[in-house]
Amino acid sequence: MIANWYDFLATPVGSDYLWVFAIKAVVVLLGLATIAAYLTWAERKVSARIQLRFGPNRVGPFGLLQPLADVVKLLFKENTAPSGRDRVLYLVGPSLAGAAAIFAFSAIPIGAPGYGPVPVPTAATGAVANQFHWGIGHLNVGLLFILGMTSLGVYSLFLGGWSANSKYSLLGGLRSSAQLISYEMAVSFALIGVIILSGSVDLETIVAKQQQGWFIVMQPLAFFLYFIGAFAETNRLPFDLPEAETELVAGYHTEYSSMRFGFYFLGEYLNMVTVCSIATALFLGGWLPIIPQLSFIPGPLWFLGKVFVLLFIMIWVRFAWPRLRYDRLMNLGWKVLLPLGLINIVITGAIVGLRA
Repeated sequence: MIANWYDFLATPVGSDYLWVFAIKAVVVLLGLATIAAYLTWAERKVSARIQLRFGPNRVGPFGLLQPLADVVKLLFKENTAPSGRDRVLYLVGPSLAGAAAIFAFSAIPIGAPGYGPVPVPTAATGAVANQFHWGIGHLNVGLLFILGMTSLGVYSLFLGGWSANSKYSLLGGLRSSAQLISYEMAVSFALIGVIILSGSVDLETIVAKQQQGWFIVMQPLAFFLYFIGAFAETNRLPFDLPEAETELVAGYHTEYSSMRFGFYFLGEYLNMVTVCSIATALFLGGWLPIIPQLSFIPGPLWFLGKVFVLLFIMIWVRFAWPRLRYDRLMNLGWKVLLPLGLINIVITGAIVGLRA
């Protein structure tokens, strides 16, 4: 029996043993959940600083236990649901909210590949090398996988709005579907310039191509377009029209309470971490240091530091900009961001073609 378990855990999964894969999956899941929980604390602290308030300062030192108190509160709140709901889809909606972001993050490398236990052939020579990847999974089409997973997020919002059998929830779900589909195209077009420059959709290859210079320098317009689209895809101000409390009560999650609402709330912050991690890998050099002299700092720390800077910007923008009107939101996506993305593709392709 012990030998069978040992053989099972020693089964290669990609470039890792199964036990290594399992440990990394648990660490990443717990890390994502912890970061998402403390993003709520950070957002309250930053907003309090902007608005000259104290923010959370009662539960634990500096209010650091406030996220734990919020979880306990959600777990013990009354769990109500409309009687005319679709019982299956009503539960699927909040489950998909965070799952799409977690699956997308699983393909993002947070550190430089090193040497590990499982021999894999290299792409260049076919020789066997030992590679350990700082991420749950390494895919040679990682960017396509991430775009596919993030696009599933629209289903959680629409299913939550439609299955609740409420007109307010349905309107929030419909508006969120239109918004996410519109800005998904703008985000995808913004990333094509990076694919042209790197010649790959493998995220580790894209990061390695930035050793001579980050792509944000060569693709500033693409980064700008992507980051604006990231606000819209995560339903953050000034693009939080799916929730728009002043117009739709609370949007697609109006009929959710207790921990089911908590999953939607958690999904928003998980999506923030995911989109900032994608931006870090594609435009900010991933795990590469700012200057070579600081290369003694571990790559994952560089990666997380850049992600936290982008997260701070997302929090800061929420309390600095007003919400857009819905027609202006759609005009910005289809009439501004999409044409600019096409222009960026043409210019990037022309420059690369002339240099070839």
